[in-house]
Amino acid sequence: MKIKWYGHAAFRITSDSGRAIITDPYTPATSGYEPINETADIVIISSDNDSYHCRADLIPGDPIVVNALALANDGGYSVVRNIPIQAIQAMEALNHREHDPDQNGLYRLEVDGIHIGHMGDVGNPLTEDQLRFYAGIDILLALAGGHPTIALDDLKTVIDRVQPRLVIPMHFRTLRYRPRNTFWIQSFLNYFAPEGVDFPCTTEIEISKDQLPPKTRIMVLTHAC
Repeated sequence: MKIKWYGHAAFRITSDSGRAIITDPYTPATSGYEPINETADIVIISSDNDSYHCRADLIPGDPIVVNALALANDGGYSVVRNIPIQAIQAMEALNHREHDPDQNGLYRLEVDGIHIGHMGDVGNPLTEDQLRFYAGIDILLALAGGHPTIALDDLKTVIDRVQPRLVIPMHFRTLRYRPRNTFWIQSFLNYFAPEGVDFPCTTEIEISKDQLPPKTRIMVLTHAC
């Protein structure tokens, strides 16, 4: 399996068979990241009302679009093109500094036997139900920039409880990211020992189930866009 980080909360996950899933595509003009020009078989969005997380219409080709919030409201489970996808309701920060908080969805999927959790756009401590939702995941795509998403103390609680074998941070401040309301990655990395953090200096990694670390490590990718 390959995992590529475009920027913000957008990834491309490609199975060994070539099935491609893109998560939470952004609006280039507002995010500051370049357009995503690669195709996908499936696009998962955490909601349909946030231009930083919902621009499936900008992805080339003819992907099936899965709205995680809608899925959470309709049983919470679906198999799309042989990819199992689960979702649970979440909310933006209840103390959002710019607008009233919107609902969105946390989601997880299974690719090549690896369970991947995406944190959508949640802005509050996870509930017990949400923590149980992530039980058994191997890789967590984690919101690492602080407000308006989950506070870093609360994110560390998620990681300690869920114990994913690999954490890939997202949604943090970069030189490309236009808004200036999030933390740089170092604020998140301060919670971890340096020997537990990897910088592969690449936008994409290739990993299999048997290559996952035995206990939690952090892997910081370079944004592709």
